Amino acid sequence: MMETFSQLHFIRPGWLWLLPLVGGLWWLWRRHTTPLRGWREQIAPELLQAMTVRNSTRQDYSALVLLAGWLLAVIAIAGPTWKQEPNPFAADAAPLMILLKADKSMDQPDPLPSAIERARLKVDDLVRIRQGQPVGLIAYAGSAHLVLPPTRDTSIVAEMAAQISSGIMPEPGDRLDLALEKADEILKGGDAGGTVLVIADSVTDDAASLVKAGQKKGAFPIQFLALRNDPSLQRAAEAVQASLVELTPDDADVTAIAKAAERKSVVGVAGEDQRWEEMGYWLVPFLAVIVAAGFRREKQFNGREVQ
Repeated sequence: MMETFSQLHFIRPGWLWLLPLVGGLWWLWRRHTTPLRGWREQIAPELLQAMTVRNSTRQDYSALVLLAGWLLAVIAIAGPTWKQEPNPFAADAAPLMILLKADKSMDQPDPLPSAIERARLKVDDLVRIRQGQPVGLIAYAGSAHLVLPPTRDTSIVAEMAAQISSGIMPEPGDRLDLALEKADEILKGGDAGGTVLVIADSVTDDAASLVKAGQKKGAFPIQFLALRNDPSLQRAAEAVQASLVELTPDDADVTAIAKAAERKSVVGVAGEDQRWEEMGYWLVPFLAVIVAAGFRREKQFNGREVQ
């Protein structure tokens, strides 16, 4: 409850400047609509009071009902709100682009299994967790190549990852910067944001190139899955302001990656343009009750003889 009150504000606060105007108009209306206004100028106040018999409680009640209705109408127009609209991307997950290193260093059999084999297994586990949510795949070595654009058919991503090796790459090397630039190009072509996951055993690209690629990357969060305990991965992650996830023998690593990807992509999109839900309609039933009560009182007043 306290959290709700702390977030209470108005979408169109400028309309609240009408509140003092409403109070002033109501006061003027009370002075000019009283049935004794003309007589007050002709008869002494003490004599007029002695000659008048009226139900002041009923008239005061009707006036207060009218004032309450005006005030509620202004508040409703001002757009009170205390919660944000549901994020349209919460149910429709943003894409995850996997950048899979496929240089010869990934083929080293020591320790077993090789880094490329572990990467394939982790891709399979990750797409199983993200089943039905868009996943794309980029393979890189001395050059970067789009294997699959983001697709909801995650099984085909695992199948394609199983076919990637250093033998099919046209140029040896470790151009992670090119892979980041290509991922940025693909994600910018969509309208649902996205995140990037780098799966590698090491990073030999220089920090300056990575920083430059990270600047081009824009607002897409990056994660690293470290297939080996290599200090170059931490340095690369720091260069592009990415988070680093250590390899685990179970699904803990890919589960953390999937959760972080979903959270960061939704937060990133929401942060661009926060929209607050219009809550003024909650005051409509109260306005209806006030209007109905005003008509009822007026009908009762007109139906009785004024003494």
